[in-house]
Amino acid sequence: MDFIFISLQKALALILAFDGEVFITVWTSLYTSLVAIVLAAIVAIPFGALVGISRFRGRGLVLTLLNTLMALPTVVVGLVLYGFLSRQGPLGEWGLLFTPAAMILGQMVLATPIVANYTLAAVVGADSRILSTALTLGAGRLRGVWMLLREVRFGVMAAVIAGFGRVIAEVGVAMMLGGNIRHHTRTMTTAIALETSKGEFAFGLALGLILLGVALFVNLAMHVLQQR
Repeated sequence: MDFIFISLQKALALILAFDGEVFITVWTSLYTSLVAIVLAAIVAIPFGALVGISRFRGRGLVLTLLNTLMALPTVVVGLVLYGFLSRQGPLGEWGLLFTPAAMILGQMVLATPIVANYTLAAVVGADSRILSTALTLGAGRLRGVWMLLREVRFGVMAAVIAGFGRVIAEVGVAMMLGGNIRHHTRTMTTAIALETSKGEFAFGLALGLILLGVALFVNLAMHVLQQR
């Protein structure tokens, strides 16, 4: 147990001393995850709302696909995008592999079905008269959908938070597309894996504590929103 306590003391000391290595890694995680979730929300919220209010042939297939994609393994996303972004891949000339942009792309792919599915659920659960009333009062369909989304804004915000929670804690995409490059693409999750394998348990523990704090904040925010 001495090993655990001593490592915990060192980890807390690193955090309280604002260790540069720790906080550059934390910043990389937060930066890539926040950009990815914003981009995912731009795509997923309108898509989820559209599927939620529409009735069309194949809707059941779309719902099944969305549910399946929510559990998409991160390493599979990383593997597929690696094929596209590698030198031999169709997008290799863009030079994105092992850059934050590649990580953001992969995290966006992970978050999009989650945000879309949660948004869809919020729209389906809303009062069906909201959209019809807006249309009756002269609002266009686009404005009517906007009003509907405003009514279910807490559900939409919960969707975004759930997506953020997914990407901030993932390791497969960050490792395969980012390459775990120090001060460039090293995130909290990839650093924890690397530093622990090197025997730097205290450093990994410091990052783990910060990651746990972020996850706790995300879940508290979701809980608050779900109570409204």
